[in-house]
Amino acid sequence: MPYYHRLGQIPRKRHTQFRQPDGSLYAEQLVGTLGFHGVSSLLYHQHPPTQIKRVGTPQPYAPQLLKDRPLQPTHLRTLPQTVTGPDYLAARQTMMGNADVMLSICNPAPGRMDYYYKNALADEVVFVHEGRGELWSQLGKVAFEPGDYIVIPRTIIHQFHFEDGPVRLLIIESFSPVETCRRYRNHFGQLLEHSPYCERDIRPPHELVQEDDTKDEYRVLVKREGALHELIYAHTPFDVVGWDGFFFPYAISIHDFEPITGRIHQPPPVHQQFEAHNFVICSFVPRLFDYHPEAIPAPYNHSNVDSDEVLYYVAGNFMSRRGVDLASFTLHPSGLPHGPHPGTVEASIGKKETHELAVMVDTFRPLYLTDTALQYEDTGYPLSWNPDYPHAGPKPADMMD
Repeated sequence: MPYYHRLGQIPRKRHTQFRQPDGSLYAEQLVGTLGFHGVSSLLYHQHPPTQIKRVGTPQPYAPQLLKDRPLQPTHLRTLPQTVTGPDYLAARQTMMGNADVMLSICNPAPGRMDYYYKNALADEVVFVHEGRGELWSQLGKVAFEPGDYIVIPRTIIHQFHFEDGPVRLLIIESFSPVETCRRYRNHFGQLLEHSPYCERDIRPPHELVQEDDTKDEYRVLVKREGALHELIYAHTPFDVVGWDGFFFPYAISIHDFEPITGRIHQPPPVHQQFEAHNFVICSFVPRLFDYHPEAIPAPYNHSNVDSDEVLYYVAGNFMSRRGVDLASFTLHPSGLPHGPHPGTVEASIGKKETHELAVMVDTFRPLYLTDTALQYEDTGYPLSWNPDYPHAGPKPADMMD
């Protein structure tokens, strides 16, 4: 993260004696990146975070990527799938991915996870399509609601606490650090005046988790290299009394992204919210359309020569697409031009604004569907730019013009 935050009790100087009420030392833990050259935070535990009591048997936990499919546009309809599993990890279904990023849906049953989880090799960006609750981690609590991106850096032990009601999540797993956009930051790391969001919009942990250390064992599941590893600890991982640094989970709402508009159609980079190695995450939000007197609001046909483009549809009417539901994915691979469906260009002329809401991921290496994704595939989508193509059914009410 590009700014400093602290929470709880910490000593005045790093790496000096900091004692508990009984006179014993708090256990320091530096959580850092890039071999001590990246961002880090310094945590103070009541118990050493190294006290493993038992090691379980690893369980396979990796999607199967399909690399022999035809080159074609793809549409995945996931809206009918309401609950995909009983808990946060069991409910995760990976739709597509490559060596840089994995995209999954996750519709768990509400409630609190009865284990702790961390991803050892990847940052996770959890977009909350539906659901409310709190993320609990070693660094504190972060409340979330629909429209929030929750950014969880790798190695952070955490739990989700979902309130009653439907939960629908998009999970973007990044094998490189997820950062704010470089072009929106100065060399100090501060977000600039022309950035579509600022530090005020970022919600860091606001309260430490106070969890009683009363159980004999605490189960932590660690995701690493295609497996879930079970580690049983002697003490709760939520025993931090204070920390400070630049490395922490946070939430930021898609509704706080302020769109950049112009007289003529603006290209997708104006929608960028995050960046990582070989991919970016963008937010399409309600905005005024182009205001040139002869502007065409619908996007022009374009070829992503260097990238695959994924859109996840959240709410509103996407003027350039027909027959696409909420909670759908469209994947347009590099090597093929793509653009508006027939009739949508003329229909867009004269429109003044849009109320669409969507998350876009552009990758600079090819994406591959998983075997799990095939159950959601709209097999007719590659032919849907033909004028006589029979688009399936009406749009949901909140996607209508």
